[in-house]
Amino acid sequence: MHPELPLQRLWTFNGTVPGQTYVARYGEPILVRNFNDLPANNGGFGLQSVSTHLHNGHTPSESDGFPCDFFGVGKWYDQHYPNVLAGFASSHPPNGDINESMSTLWYHDHRVDFTSQNVYKGLAGFYLLFNQFDTGDETTGFRLPSFPQFDIPMMFNDKNFDPDDGLLAFDLANRDGILGDKFLVNGKIQPFFEVKRRRYRFRWLNGGPSRFYRMYLTKSDLTNHPFWIISNDGNLLKNPVQTTSGLMIAVAERMDVIVDFSSFAAGSIIHLENRLEQCDGAGPTTNILPAGQGNKVLQFRVVSDPVTDNSVNPATNPTFYQVPTRVTERIQRCFKFDRNNGQWVINDKLFDCNEVRFRVKRNTAEIWNLEGGFDWSHPIHIHFEEHQVLSRNRNTPTLIERGRKDVIRLGENDDVSIYFRFRDFTGRYPMHCHNIIHEDHAMMLRFDIDDVGNNNESNCDSHR
Repeated sequence: MHPELPLQRLWTFNGTVPGQTYVARYGEPILVRNFNDLPANNGGFGLQSVSTHLHNGHTPSESDGFPCDFFGVGKWYDQHYPNVLAGFASSHPPNGDINESMSTLWYHDHRVDFTSQNVYKGLAGFYLLFNQFDTGDETTGFRLPSFPQFDIPMMFNDKNFDPDDGLLAFDLANRDGILGDKFLVNGKIQPFFEVKRRRYRFRWLNGGPSRFYRMYLTKSDLTNHPFWIISNDGNLLKNPVQTTSGLMIAVAERMDVIVDFSSFAAGSIIHLENRLEQCDGAGPTTNILPAGQGNKVLQFRVVSDPVTDNSVNPATNPTFYQVPTRVTERIQRCFKFDRNNGQWVINDKLFDCNEVRFRVKRNTAEIWNLEGGFDWSHPIHIHFEEHQVLSRNRNTPTLIERGRKDVIRLGENDDVSIYFRFRDFTGRYPMHCHNIIHEDHAMMLRFDIDDVGNNNESNCDSHR
């Protein structure tokens, strides 16, 4: 993980951290057989019992990686990833709605009560989806930078190491959220990356466990280099959005960006810098640190003369997908994410694998109102379907939030309204906080999708 640290005891998929990147295409299903060969000695934390979740695939329930579908050492589990567009068996037969296309997904352990420890030890990786528009070839389709040369997944984590022996450390007593003092990209502590003088697509993922980031590109003169946001939670936006004021990324959010290095001379240094102040697991403050005083997560080194670049210039405002058409919702439900007697709760209740909190009727739409508690931030993830943000604190969402998402940030006392369509599959799925310390203690619920549905959790006045 770093030349100044000893070899670490990590848990891996086939020997790498992050695990190998899956490269998939719509219309080509994948069957994955995961074998559990974890060692008898856990090295002090983590449980040798796993359930792998593909976040946020349009996937049948039995292959979702439900937290209670765990299996032990010597066992294996088959998961079927159909790689189909939502609506294929309902609103848009037979191939689904092209506007529901996803691109940057990831997979991670989801074992109930031990997700944070198992993911912290290394059980996570990328899963990329391509189609006839987002092709991986910058000369075709949307002409986004070619994979894998100029299309680079980057997983961010922050971790702690024991000052005595230099080994990875996890605070088992912490129920609020763990902040590390070392910042990792793809399993390496504050590495460098050599880039050519052209455009790149970076797929930024906050792998947790608890820190929020606000990323800037800081030049040597401490000014900001602009970049373009093209995707939110693996869903391409309608049009690119330029920023020079940083990009917020909560735990489990993915943000695809285009960075153009063509204006830099060979030998230039640019830092990817997190300037968001966060002092504890409660969440970030509102303080943005000055340029050069944040966490220098990654160093870009410009190494070449100009090279051929056939990718689309985001400044020309290309159009990707439209936001899917809304239909009338069947019901509105309300959820309060809070703390009760020292425990993390949703509507004052802890998670129970066997308790179905509510039932969604398949092939209908719903509106959910999510409310944050006092003095805490929660990145909330809802499995299976993406949502559209209708309002945040009764205001119109930003351009970035208006696209489709699967993680919604709840700050202190935030009130967010989101819209869903639940199509094609039935079965059980969870909703939970993706500060995975909170998830493990036990800010999660189970809902089921069936052909009947019910009206549970719809008494909104009781949660206000």
